[in-house]
Amino acid sequence: MKKRIVLLALCAVMQAVPAHGQKQVVQDGIAVKPIERDSLKARWRDFTAPEKAIDQQSAQQYTSLMSQAQQKDALVPGGDPRVKRLRAIAQRIIPQTARWNSAAQQWKWQVNLLNSNQVNAFCMPGGRIAFFTGIIDKLKLTDDEIAAVMGHEIAHALREHGRERQSASTTTGLITGIGGAIASAWLGYDVRGLANTAGKVVVLKFSRDEEREADLVGLDIAARAGYDPRAGVALWNKMAALNQRAPIELLSTHPGGANRIAQIESHMNVLLPLYARSKGTSVDRLPPYRTNLASR
Repeated sequence: MKKRIVLLALCAVMQAVPAHGQKQVVQDGIAVKPIERDSLKARWRDFTAPEKAIDQQSAQQYTSLMSQAQQKDALVPGGDPRVKRLRAIAQRIIPQTARWNSAAQQWKWQVNLLNSNQVNAFCMPGGRIAFFTGIIDKLKLTDDEIAAVMGHEIAHALREHGRERQSASTTTGLITGIGGAIASAWLGYDVRGLANTAGKVVVLKFSRDEEREADLVGLDIAARAGYDPRAGVALWNKMAALNQRAPIELLSTHPGGANRIAQIESHMNVLLPLYARSKGTSVDRLPPYRTNLASR
């Protein structure tokens, strides 16, 4: 009976912790969690993940990373055509970002390229972007696909996912830590490890939701900037081919490739008109999307 009660309690924790963030609004045809500024949740987030502290930490980490890369001759110079390409794409995307977070108008945007085989890119809070040469070279990304990646990473910063994740992690740790200690004292044996595992699964759920949101918001700003949103489908097909042994979705911070492709395709009725409008044409007159074959 006691074991059953503990399991029920852990399930309740997994359900209760994310419940405060379930509310969604639809903006430009995309369901997103609103960025709350004046609510109990917002005040708790500001306490557990202060915006100013997050921004300062981000600036320090980014500067340190670029400095280390330069010392190791891994920071690609600004005059390199590949860096110019990235920055030109960013210059078109950045003006579209304020619709998703007005604070982006004050961000000091940076775009850099690191010489690394990693298939990765990121955007830290405040608009600090970095791409790795591996993602461009191994996937042979077109400009539209670079825009899809860049839009996705920028969307994480715009929607403040880093702050939400840190706040969620802190909250989950507090709840599962206290709950696990109480349950251990009552049962007479230690269940804190089980409680901690349950909490981690909750945080992963937050992450997967944020990835889905970033996919669509990222393609929205890319499409408005004149980049084909169908590139998102091509991109994730390439990623799936490159990473055949991906971890199962339940324990991954990223949704499965098939799931995110299906979500992107289900929003083409919203995204494609934006792209067509930026090109001064209609959806039915758009040519088929063409990609490059990725490296084997």
